[in-house]
Amino acid sequence: MEVDTGTRGQNPLQWNQTTLLDFILLGFSDAPSLQGFLFGVFLIIYVIILMGNSLIIIITKIDPSLQTPMYFFLRNFSSLEICYVSVTVPRLLTDLCRQNRNISFLACATQMYFFLVLGATECFLLTAMAYDRYVAICNPLLYPLIMNSRLCIRLAAGCWVSGIPVHVGFTYQIFSLPFCGSNQLNHFFCDIPPVLKLTCGDTSLIELLIYVVAVLVVTIPFMLILGSYVKIIGSILNLPSATGRAKAFSTCSSHLIVVALFFGSGIMTYLRPNSSHSIGVDKFLSLFYTIVTPVFNPMIYCLRNKDVMVALRKFLLKRVVL
Repeated sequence: MEVDTGTRGQNPLQWNQTTLLDFILLGFSDAPSLQGFLFGVFLIIYVIILMGNSLIIIITKIDPSLQTPMYFFLRNFSSLEICYVSVTVPRLLTDLCRQNRNISFLACATQMYFFLVLGATECFLLTAMAYDRYVAICNPLLYPLIMNSRLCIRLAAGCWVSGIPVHVGFTYQIFSLPFCGSNQLNHFFCDIPPVLKLTCGDTSLIELLIYVVAVLVVTIPFMLILGSYVKIIGSILNLPSATGRAKAFSTCSSHLIVVALFFGSGIMTYLRPNSSHSIGVDKFLSLFYTIVTPVFNPMIYCLRNKDVMVALRKFLLKRVVL
């Protein structure tokens, strides 16, 4: 719904300027015959994400062999993934079942805010996990001393809260822009690129701000992770035992795969020039980092981690016996 604020006697830009009361999330409405199929697919994926990450949280909490910093961060990461997908997927499932896909201006801003905050938290948490692997492999004798419970809690808390103040102002700046014409948001959630397409006037300042925030939240953590793994790989190659090298690579490879999937799609979305954004590509990339990557994370960490698999079997056997 729009309220026209233009009056005659003003310039054409002011005639078209509107005060938006809500947006219409078009989502996948361009494929009406696939609505039921997409609902089923996304529902199954959402259930897998919830169940897979919940299992990781439970077994890393109750299994004595998994009470280490690495699994402490993995437990935080799984909790984050549940929150992260719950910002977008329930709304997507609801929209696939109904004709009215309106989302209020405030609800859209709120969804964007939590999506950005949790996305930033994921970037920081993946960086903390890389630091944990760096200390474990490059300074194994000092690992218990450096990665003590106090530092782990502080790192995790810092990851969860660091993005909150930045994205309050950032989201406010985006939704303070004037919106003109259509209120149809050609996306399945309130992401930055499609919302900016509905704004009018000069957006150069907000685009600069997007790049600054993306560098702080995405690029710098990604470079820190790469730097950590350069040193980690160097240390692994110097290990005398082939078995030791294989085990070290195994513990790091899961994290590296998740980093590549998440940061790769995020960087392509937010650090591309605004002129190169296309609706189809943006939707595909958004599906990748909001749904596809989270559904693979539990599989990657479980299937490639023997300790987690052993703990999972013990947990499931106990439930079957009971």
